[in-house]
Amino acid sequence: MWPNKQHSLGWVFVSRMIGIICFLIVVVLANILKYYVASPLYHSGVGFLNLNFWLLLLIGIIIFVADIFGAFPFPLNLPAPVIKAIGSVFIIAFVLRVFEWVDTTTGNSIYHYFWLLSFVIVPIVFIIVLLAGYYEIICDLWAKARIREASDVVVAGEMGSATSPPAASSSKSWEDIGAELRLMLYELLHRFREEIRRN
Repeated sequence: MWPNKQHSLGWVFVSRMIGIICFLIVVVLANILKYYVASPLYHSGVGFLNLNFWLLLLIGIIIFVADIFGAFPFPLNLPAPVIKAIGSVFIIAFVLRVFEWVDTTTGNSIYHYFWLLSFVIVPIVFIIVLLAGYYEIICDLWAKARIREASDVVVAGEMGSATSPPAASSSKSWEDIGAELRLMLYELLHRFREEIRRN
């Protein structure tokens, strides 16, 4: 899953807009079929869909905006995890409404249990989505830094003397590991400065 291959801004915009348009088409077709389907359960489902239409549309717009920010390069993609975490809260709110509708149609009483659990689930899901989003950004930066480091090593090797004897292979010491960690942090900060200057 990580690091994630970043799609272009145009691809994200077109694909998410197609998803929103398909959702609107489904809602319109479901309302048209109300005149041809006599099932009370179907009518209740379409009424539930109409009642929560704006909530579903808001969820789609939030995810759309989050994906748009996610398509930008670092550091412009930093708001994306926050927006996705907010969208996850609205998704949980919709799921709770689904359980409430199921209770009204079947006569069960499971909604109250999930409503009580939501006070625990909502902050946990919000934190998980937020941390996962920033973890994905860090992994993407780390992968790009390693690719740049590898290309720099190849270029430096090609520019070096062909007659120089190869270095003797030895196990890495703690000083070498510390030097690599410092190099990784330097590459991340260097990448941050490059993206700020570029944008």
